[in-house]
Amino acid sequence: MNSYEDKFNKAITNTFYVKLPHNEQKFIREKAFFYRFSHQELLQLINIARDLEMWDEKRIYEIFPDHPTKKIALKKLREHYKNIQNRPNSYTNFTLKNIPKEQKFTFKTEEKKGFGLGLCPVASEKTRCCNLLTLDAVESCGFDCSYCSIQSFYNQNTITFDAGFKDKLLNLKLDPNKTYHIGTGQASDSLMFGNREGILEALLEFARKNPNVILEFKTKSDNISYLLEHNVPKNILCTWSLNTPTIIKNEEHLTASLDKRIAAARKMADKGVKVGFHFHPIVEYEGYLDEYQEVYEKLILQFQPSEVALVSFGTLTFIKPVIKQLREREFRTKITQIPHEDASGKTSYPEATKIEMFQHAYESFKAWQSGEDKVFFYLCMEPHELWSKTFGYQYATNNDFERAMLAAYCKKIGQNYLI
Repeated sequence: MNSYEDKFNKAITNTFYVKLPHNEQKFIREKAFFYRFSHQELLQLINIARDLEMWDEKRIYEIFPDHPTKKIALKKLREHYKNIQNRPNSYTNFTLKNIPKEQKFTFKTEEKKGFGLGLCPVASEKTRCCNLLTLDAVESCGFDCSYCSIQSFYNQNTITFDAGFKDKLLNLKLDPNKTYHIGTGQASDSLMFGNREGILEALLEFARKNPNVILEFKTKSDNISYLLEHNVPKNILCTWSLNTPTIIKNEEHLTASLDKRIAAARKMADKGVKVGFHFHPIVEYEGYLDEYQEVYEKLILQFQPSEVALVSFGTLTFIKPVIKQLREREFRTKITQIPHEDASGKTSYPEATKIEMFQHAYESFKAWQSGEDKVFFYLCMEPHELWSKTFGYQYATNNDFERAMLAAYCKKIGQNYLI
């Protein structure tokens, strides 16, 4: 075995090389021996090949430049790869791969240490944050959204319930003179499992006993049967994460369709429960603004601002473990096919793209932004200066943002805001 053979075999260890099709493995090996790629160059080549297959774009052997000089060949390859990232995605000829047709997971109920009540896991002083408290009523999610970070923290195939959840919840001591905003949709979907293990029963009882808590159920399901059959306290908000049919079809696998989510929200509003809508992530692709516009107009036609507590906007934001997790999977997605720029230690779209998508979204809801029943709008986990560039105003601190949000929610549900 020659020295470069040893170097090559060592370099491909713990990479995605073995996950590539055999013809691409052979191609990369041949190029590596021809150009004598370094460890870092080989790693970059493998990651590019993995991404191209995942994005359903031309493969590595189709775009690799024919040039005898390594430096020039790699430079041209990187430029071609960046061009693919920088142009708006197209789902026109995109073919899905290995997408589950039904939900398959294992339920587990066990005693857990602690309670799972804490700050939003993506909270950061570098971005404008509402100081949401999150409650891990369930761990892991049965949906299969390609962009979701839950898969980086939990076993995606096992849904875990805390056997002591009800007792812990009812024994939770909160300041009765303070208003709290608690969400249950961070570690899992709030409603997809219904009242399994008595989760919703316990949460509704908790809301009744703690009227100073605004409890938010965030979902991509239409599983509202338990809520329709029971009295829902006014301090519970039911919110839906919405997206365009294109993104739901190609990236939000196993979730309820857009029409089903909106129909479920309509039923809850008819019951007198305040609802909300999260457009997070808004995703750029060919014609995306027009398709999102259609969704915004559906909501404006079907809901009165008096029925809606909130509308939020956000977009794709990645940390390295999530990108690695996506590359591990044997499926196709265009979610990481974006021009990654630094976003407070993470990566996301360039600012100009964010301004375009958020400004368009905010202006589309102009009918809900004034009057006695106006809806509270916010950006989720974005730099504070982006607010003024898209909304025309911004909050000086996270605490100011939190106070404005809680005051708006309390007014909407008809109760006093307790500082």
